[in-house]
Amino acid sequence: MMRTTVLRTLALGAGIALLATACSSGDAGDDSTDGASGEATTITWWHNSNTGDGKDYYDKVAADFEAANPGVTVEVNAMQHEDMLTKLDAAFQSGDAPDVYMERGGGELADHVEAGLTKDISEAAAETIEKIGGSVAGWQVDDKTYGLPFSVGVVGFWYNKALFEQAGITEPPTTWAEFEEATDKLKAAGIEPVSVGAGDKWPAAHYWYYFALRECSQDVLTDAVQTLDFSDDCFVKAGEDLEALIATEPFNAGFLSTKAQEGATSASGLLATGKVAMEMQGHWEPGVMQGLTEDGLGLGENTGWFPFPAVEGGEGDPEAALGGGDAWAVSQDAPDAAVDFAVYLLSDEVQKGFAELDMGLPTNSTASQYVSDPALAELLKIRDAAPYVQLYFDTAFGASVGGAMNDEIALAFAGQATPQDIVDATQAAADAEK
Repeated sequence: MMRTTVLRTLALGAGIALLATACSSGDAGDDSTDGASGEATTITWWHNSNTGDGKDYYDKVAADFEAANPGVTVEVNAMQHEDMLTKLDAAFQSGDAPDVYMERGGGELADHVEAGLTKDISEAAAETIEKIGGSVAGWQVDDKTYGLPFSVGVVGFWYNKALFEQAGITEPPTTWAEFEEATDKLKAAGIEPVSVGAGDKWPAAHYWYYFALRECSQDVLTDAVQTLDFSDDCFVKAGEDLEALIATEPFNAGFLSTKAQEGATSASGLLATGKVAMEMQGHWEPGVMQGLTEDGLGLGENTGWFPFPAVEGGEGDPEAALGGGDAWAVSQDAPDAAVDFAVYLLSDEVQKGFAELDMGLPTNSTASQYVSDPALAELLKIRDAAPYVQLYFDTAFGASVGGAMNDEIALAFAGQATPQDIVDATQAAADAEK
């Protein structure tokens, strides 16, 4: 039996290019809120902008909404990303979920919808859904919308331009042969080439995802998402590519226990403070690095980015990208004011501020022009030009299958699992889902 039909491969090359361009008023609220009549209403909001300007900005957003909606109080809970995911899982299980929260879409969302945890906002947010256009597809189940994506981007390599120059690397690598040449030059210059937060598993898993994206055709990946069939040889080849990469020893010392984004010794912290030359991460990386440096600038003018290199002989499109994003979703039992708040978070006004602070890649087309970081602005072009963007596999396949996949990939990084083991563990979890 196939799982609930949900669009898990985001065709952003076409979808985002077709975003509606109509302008909204940017008002913080209207008479539809619970507080408009003066009745006291409290809504809880969880997000992961827990440091620096991003946290301050979201505090202001909440305060502005409260001012425009008398009687409504927004309780803001800003937390570190991994902590937020853990607490969200616990909150859903206990029946005490926040009213507005970050939803990653795909199979995870389908599971939440099936369990009756997430509110259908198709009618209440119809105008906003029409405006953000194709990017909303990853947060729809059976043609109903359950989340409003506020940032959608792609994964690639962030790098320190100064360290590349110091090692004599004049151009970012475009193939894996060139990537290995670059890591050899960095090592020769006494620079650790790459950091990876394998201690949190998902950053390590992204390498296997991307190799699968390069080895497998789009049809194979689309079919796997729908049927949970991983019998195609390309999935084993992805593991072989990963095994070959690990054998070149490009990663930071202690990478198996390195955290993704927590503190100066995390993978992002090592890049931000000049301890390594590059890290494969998502579009949020500049903002994360800014929060991990004393001056709040991250790598500043030394910030560079390049896409995941091509794999020779692979059947995947070398221009395809791995990515996804985050949406504001509303829990099933939340008050109406929570939907109004989620809509406000996608307004021209809020998304403009989000873009100006380089907090991500906005989905509101009127805000894209305000992205100030050159690297992020380049990512917008890559995102929009990609023939398709494959949603992160652990999100696309859901918690059970994605979790088993990530666990086995982490073991492969430790030399304790083979390419076939990754496929076998994933397939076993998928078979249990059918």
